[in-house]
Amino acid sequence: MKQKKALICVPVCSASVEALTREVALAATGADMIELRLDCLTRSEFEVSAPAIKAAQETGVPLIVTLRSAEEGGQRELPFSERKTFWSTYGESLSPALLDLELDLVLRFADDPPPGWDWDRVICSHHNFRGVPAELESLYERMAATPARILKIAVQAHDAVDCLPLFALLERAGHAGRDLIAIAIGPSGIPTRVLGPAAGGFLTYGAMAPGRGTADGQLTARDLAELYRIQQIDRETLITGLLGFPVGHSVSPHIHNAAFASRKMNAVYLPFAVRDVADFIKRMVAPRTSELNWWLGGLSVTAPHKVAVMDQLDWIEPAAKEIGAVNTIVVAEQTLRGYNTDALAVLQPVIDRRGSLRDARCAVIGAGGVASAALWSLRNVGAHTTLFARHELKGQSLADKFGARFERLERNRWAGFDVIINATPLGTLGDLKDSTVATANQLQDAGLVYDLVYNPLETRLMREARVAGCEAIGGLSMLVLQAAEQFRLWTNEAAPLEVMQLAASRAFVD
Repeated sequence: MKQKKALICVPVCSASVEALTREVALAATGADMIELRLDCLTRSEFEVSAPAIKAAQETGVPLIVTLRSAEEGGQRELPFSERKTFWSTYGESLSPALLDLELDLVLRFADDPPPGWDWDRVICSHHNFRGVPAELESLYERMAATPARILKIAVQAHDAVDCLPLFALLERAGHAGRDLIAIAIGPSGIPTRVLGPAAGGFLTYGAMAPGRGTADGQLTARDLAELYRIQQIDRETLITGLLGFPVGHSVSPHIHNAAFASRKMNAVYLPFAVRDVADFIKRMVAPRTSELNWWLGGLSVTAPHKVAVMDQLDWIEPAAKEIGAVNTIVVAEQTLRGYNTDALAVLQPVIDRRGSLRDARCAVIGAGGVASAALWSLRNVGAHTTLFARHELKGQSLADKFGARFERLERNRWAGFDVIINATPLGTLGDLKDSTVATANQLQDAGLVYDLVYNPLETRLMREARVAGCEAIGGLSMLVLQAAEQFRLWTNEAAPLEVMQLAASRAFVD
């Protein structure tokens, strides 16, 4: 059976009729459907909303009209009586638009429908912003028992495994021949937004622009279409992704999806926001216990799971074992295999700049998984390395493991080091953006400063280094190089390195 086209519905939510009309026109240029969120209008604007509704109908783009209650995510208080009056008065005249009604109204109209009521145009919806309710199955059964043609269930996801009940409902609805929209809200729910249509979902929602979404975790329509290539995803698509928490600022989806697209591969790379790594591996990844019938090829692993994930794997390469961290999982022959591609990539950008590091005096700042990979690699190229960390016991143990010296991170001067590597998160976009492990005064007479932070492209540490007269490089090249090795492990093909590098750079411009 040929898979139906994935529908991307763009919600339009504005406080005024003028703005709503303008945004409907913009959405109509690329949307498969438009959701007209009338609950976003102020009360006074709502009372004169007829022109906006008419303008939306005249675009020719299929329309969903929504008047959401505040309890289920609406933008203002809308009592049951007010919603009931609106739909009773205007529901028929909105044809052929679909009408999104909460379950309470659907149950009332099932007993006493307004004149001319057409159940084929009704979406029966339910939203829960607290979590996945224990009674989700019985909720679905209540909704499926109504005359509404389309069902919509949206629940808050706190972990990627919270997507599982939604995928199970999509499978159930498919067997029953019911149209269902199943969305997990929040960053952990992104897999339902990208993979939902291929699993039988009626549609998915995509924001008109960044920051304009109507729910947490809602991707843009552009990203759904161009970054994730949602129209090409089907039940045979190779699934890969990023395992971590948080994962929202990662550019890895841009890098890997560009690589898949350039090679015309039926594959996609998704962010998986995971708190409980053991539960995620058991229920969604391990072939013998996974609750999903999908083709999972492998995962990138980032903080805070690079160490904890090792207990969940069937085999780990010797280098990753020695480093004590895994950043790549390959699913092969019913087993989970762990690798560390950071170790292969971490020094290459430095070697490209200054040549051999044999006998170079190198400082590594930090004591996490990336620091371990850097220490392992520096030992293997014959560098003289000192590890700096705040936690003496952890830092000394790590330094001893790789034959490095250890000093507490209380240094005022970094003169004398040929290479200084920041393997801490200080400087990362967000709360740490303005932080740095060293200032310009402390970096006088030091050599090359290498900040493994890649977002933002230029960190405060890099700026301080340049003021001090040091050469400075960021972590983006290392990110691309380790991703290229992941691509090879997952696909058994050489990675399109230039494509991946360009995609990484453009991710910051877009």
